[in-house]
Amino acid sequence: MNIVFMGTPQFAVPSLEGLLREGYNVVGVVTQPDRPQGRKKVLMPTPVKEAALKHGLPVLQPQRMRAPEAIEELAALQPDLIVTAAYGQILPKAVLDLPRHGCLNVHGSLLPKYRGGAPIQRSIMNGEKETGITLMYMAEGLDTGDMIAKSVVPIEDEDTAGTMFEKLSLAGAELLLKQLPLILEGRAERIPQNDEESTYAPNLSREDEKIDWTSTSRAIYDQVRGLVPYSGGYTLWNGDVFKVWAVAKPAPASAGMGTGEQAGGQAPGTVLHLSERGIEVKTGDGSVLLTRVQPAGKKAMEASEFIRGGVMQPGMVLE
Repeated sequence: MNIVFMGTPQFAVPSLEGLLREGYNVVGVVTQPDRPQGRKKVLMPTPVKEAALKHGLPVLQPQRMRAPEAIEELAALQPDLIVTAAYGQILPKAVLDLPRHGCLNVHGSLLPKYRGGAPIQRSIMNGEKETGITLMYMAEGLDTGDMIAKSVVPIEDEDTAGTMFEKLSLAGAELLLKQLPLILEGRAERIPQNDEESTYAPNLSREDEKIDWTSTSRAIYDQVRGLVPYSGGYTLWNGDVFKVWAVAKPAPASAGMGTGEQAGGQAPGTVLHLSERGIEVKTGDGSVLLTRVQPAGKKAMEASEFIRGGVMQPGMVLE
């Protein structure tokens, strides 16, 4: 039986490696084209491409999977089953109809919640306590196909998008390998999704990274950890972008770091206090402590190191 694997980021690599480790016949891999990275804009392969080449697998990298020539290349591999995990392009009906066993998707949420391209980040940013993996059959809609099985993964307070990507990538590979024999034997469940319970997780935009200091301390904490380690959050200081890479967990009692006279009467975004612990900033319901930051034109650094430069003072306002 011929399996074609489609995926792009590190999230997908454990699923591909698992298929190979279990002896499945992966005849080819489809991933996104190499992209320029870093200041020198060097073309870099995707993590899935690197894994595929390590195992000597043929790799296809179409700009558009809908293009007739891309579909022809894929059809030439004669797939009996297509497995996808964070591939990054919507598959056309012509691709979905190719394999006799259908197309499976390892999706990083508990469907029908968080359909779309950024389910892991948005589940953290929205303060969810758990997320998971849904193994599903693919359909023409956006993550609307019948579900096969789920695996629940708790979101701990200390988790970031990075740690959850790693946890869910392993959970996804485990669920895929557990269910695949049942799928190939025709004994797997097909559970229709309830569209009325669906929510969406569109890809993140620059606006999603902007910190709104009128929000609660907890919301800001969840926002930043949902963006780490990929983009981080940002605010404006003296008209320049000031990135925030880590925020201390807000105190449960007040959902914020600062209370009383220190925070009273100050506008959200006001720098309240500077210390070795970090930069305390007024929020809509208290304050938060910024512990890792990146001023414009500088590298990311611990807030305590930045403070020692003496360029930020209490009373200044982050916008």
